[in-house]
Formats: sequence, structure tokens, C-alpha cells
Amino acid sequence: QVQLVESGGGLVQAGDSLRLFCAASGGTFSSYTMSWFRQAPGAERNFVAYISWSGGNTSYADSVKGRFTISRDNAKNTVSLQMNSLKPEDTAVYYCAAGPRSISSSYDARAYAYWGQGTQVTVSS
Repeated sequence: QVQLVESGGGLVQAGDSLRLFCAASGGTFSSYTMSWFRQAPGAERNFVAYISWSGGNTSYADSVKGRFTISRDNAKNTVSLQMNSLKPEDTAVYYCAAGPRSISSSYDARAYAYWGQGTQVTVSS
């Protein structure tokens, strides 16, 4: 089993940047696909970004493509999400998720077995 702890959220203004971090423990981190999801109040949990177990493949939701960058450090058991040019619509709780190495659908939250507790990101206009 793997435990995930997110950090780095906060209150920023539109156009600012934030970097989220997710620290993993209790498992073989390099065995897991890692992704970020987000959930706004009253909304479903939506896919944001994905990175393969090796870091060689990434994908992004259309709404964040070109603004967000996901990366991982398997030596440090961490995954991060660099968020630039933030918009008010990026406001949400951001969750780190770990899934199987050969994940069938990286966009589907149901494919991920392990989740962090979430970190709040609020972007004011």
C-alpha cells in the first residue's frame, strides 16, 4: 500500500503560479502511474494530469494544457504539478492519485486505488 500526502496549495491571484507536491510512502513508488485530479465545490472529480511510472509519458486535460506541467522524481518518491497562469476556474481541491503501472484509463478516477487527502487551490480574479 502507498500513502500520499499533498502540499503546496494556497490562495493566489489570477496569473500567478503555484507548485503542488505529492509525497509517497509505503510502497514502491516507481511501480505506480501518478496523476493529479481536482474537484471544485459541487462538481465531480476531474482529471488534470498524468505521468507514467518512468516519467516518459505525460498527458493533460485540455483546460490546463500549456499551463500545467507534471513531473516525478522516483528517487525522492515525489510527484509535482507546476501550475502557471492560474485562472479563477482552476480553483479546486487538488488530489494526487496512484494507479497501476499499466493503467487502462489514466483519465478515469476509478482506475486509481490510492489517493491523498487533497490540497486547496484558490485563485482570485
